[in-house]
Amino acid sequence: MKVQVYSISGEKKKEIELPKVFESPIRIDILSKVLEARKMEQPFAPSPVAGKQHSASGVIKHRRHVWKTSYGRGMSRVPRKAMSIKGTQFNWVAAESPQTRGGRRAHPPKIIARMNTKKINKKENKIAFESALSATANEKYVQGKYSSLKDVKIGKVPFVLENTGKVKVKEFVNGLKKILGETLSQVGFKEKSIRSGRGKMRGRKYKTTAGLLLVVGKNEKIKMKVVDIAHADALNVVDLAKGGPGRLTIYTENAIKEIQERMK
Repeated sequence: MKVQVYSISGEKKKEIELPKVFESPIRIDILSKVLEARKMEQPFAPSPVAGKQHSASGVIKHRRHVWKTSYGRGMSRVPRKAMSIKGTQFNWVAAESPQTRGGRRAHPPKIIARMNTKKINKKENKIAFESALSATANEKYVQGKYSSLKDVKIGKVPFVLENTGKVKVKEFVNGLKKILGETLSQVGFKEKSIRSGRGKMRGRKYKTTAGLLLVVGKNEKIKMKVVDIAHADALNVVDLAKGGPGRLTIYTENAIKEIQERMK
């Protein structure tokens, strides 16, 4: 598969042959399985010692003729801490149990239950990565991922840039706009907007679109907030296909070479 190489200013330079991995069959079933296994959720739980930082020593005894017994006092059998002691008499208050003041929670969320422990075979992971790469070079899948592109002719994807050196962000963004065109630019660049509804009051005031993915070589250093940037040696399935296959992606020439070496 041949693709056009563009300069940073948006001009056509030459054509290159893409590695065969970009023509791999797209296995949606395996790709979905890997994405499910890679899902991350922020684990949360109360402190392991919450509600237990006191001097209450276990459940009190309920037998006759023993010290520290609750027998005959009409007391519930819950852990207690002594507020005052006079001889063998105690002024006790219940502690630690969920129904007591300052006690622990009854069934708190546990971190281990919120962590994703699903595993994927190496061969499945490789097939999913190849499928995700191939989907970025398939016009049908790119159109299917973005609802605003359903009736738009995209042309040949993916887009390839010549190797980037030191370049100003403004110049780089203007070049990308020329390469992508007006319609793709609306999808390609991140947009931040104020959320409608109650989410504004709950720490989720702003929402941001995903934008396109720029894949660069390991020696190329680019910093910008308008697009996501990933290095070819650390590129993964989540970068390429989060939310479904066919993410709008731009590769540099160095990135293409590194991906070819990586897939040998």
